[in-house]
Amino acid sequence: MPILHEKLHEIYDEVLHRNAGETEFHQAVHEVLDSLGPVVAKHPDYTDAAVMRRLCEPERQIIFRVAWVDDAGQVQINRGFRVEFNSALGPYKGGLRFHPSVNLGIVKFLGFEQTFKNSLTGMPIGGGKGGSDFDPKGRSDGEVMRFCQAFMTELYRHIGEHTDVPAGDIGVGGREIGYLFGQYKRITNRFESGVLTGKGIAWGGSQVRTEATGFGVVFFVDEILRANADSFDGKKVVISGSGNVAIYAIEKVEKLGGTVIACSDSSGYIVDEAGIDLELLKEIKERRRERISCYADERGPSARFIEDSTVWEVPCDIALPCATQNELNGHDAAVLAKNGCTIVAEGANMPCTPEAVRVFTEAGVVFAPGKAANAGGVATSALEMQQNASRDSWSFEHTEGRLAEIMRGVHDRSLATADEYGSPGNYVVGANIAGFIQVADAMLALGVI
Repeated sequence: MPILHEKLHEIYDEVLHRNAGETEFHQAVHEVLDSLGPVVAKHPDYTDAAVMRRLCEPERQIIFRVAWVDDAGQVQINRGFRVEFNSALGPYKGGLRFHPSVNLGIVKFLGFEQTFKNSLTGMPIGGGKGGSDFDPKGRSDGEVMRFCQAFMTELYRHIGEHTDVPAGDIGVGGREIGYLFGQYKRITNRFESGVLTGKGIAWGGSQVRTEATGFGVVFFVDEILRANADSFDGKKVVISGSGNVAIYAIEKVEKLGGTVIACSDSSGYIVDEAGIDLELLKEIKERRRERISCYADERGPSARFIEDSTVWEVPCDIALPCATQNELNGHDAAVLAKNGCTIVAEGANMPCTPEAVRVFTEAGVVFAPGKAANAGGVATSALEMQQNASRDSWSFEHTEGRLAEIMRGVHDRSLATADEYGSPGNYVVGANIAGFIQVADAMLALGVI
């Protein structure tokens, strides 16, 4: 897809040159710049002050060695990252990902996306991201603890409640956050609860944080449906993944009247025409940490497991990709559209390829990008920061109400901005422009820094 505006084309060429080989980062930058032509025409001061160029360059990129000892007494070496992308709106905010695929380009793509996502929430938080190529799968609790302690021993000097506030992401859940926070507390001799989010309820965490990303993407889709005088009632939904985001998206879809009939993991997917049994799925994936095929074995005749195939071949009304980046390609998108899917909302970060987005647009499928649709996680992290700052604790109902309100605001802001800039109903354009303008205006106000 060409970038039409000459100044944006120059910026993208510069990004390619300065960040060679970082394909995910290139893709994320291209997707945003491709929406900003009308903004450049209306606000030339953004390019005159090099705001767009500065937005594509992280404020700080930190890479460090993580040395730790496994259960066999062998020294293991991993690489740690923290990219502090933009702090114009507040302290850097974004998760830590522990997965073998993590490299600098992926962390930069995530941090870039996070900057606009955080802006869209309306909360006073900047954008950042981090992680390591460490794989917690198959590791004992002791090994995970020693790795997290080694990781935080380096990271602690770069973070703080007014500087950079990490959270969890793929491979980093409550267990890992606990070990990371414990080591931060040990090193600094401070109970600085606002330095990490995703903490346990008993030690500074927030209600709804576990559910927030999954709930949030469903709240966003509910707003899309409402804007079209529709609801979840009777809708068949397909979700990729079976981790935290997918599980709580399933829960909220069911509460709003829809039926989730399929979900997946890396081995394949399950179809359950009677609707996914959420408690059985939680037992298998959260408590026993087994493959999703066990669901079909234990559920009975309504469920079947399809190995090494894509969940997107299951006919549905709504599709929620909630696994990982670039999991849904152009072919998958064409199959979804052909089978009658009308809404696709990203629960993961950039799970749809550019070709898939193009197919959805041409087929008239409403597409909600991750920077808008999955903003619920970071929004609730910001609510956790508020509670930490005030030494307060909110009820589940109050926090969920705040989350729903924030997601409604993200939806309405994206839709109104798309209308204002000549692309009615285009959530990609609306989210990119709305997120950009908020950050860009703050950067102009702060001067050339």
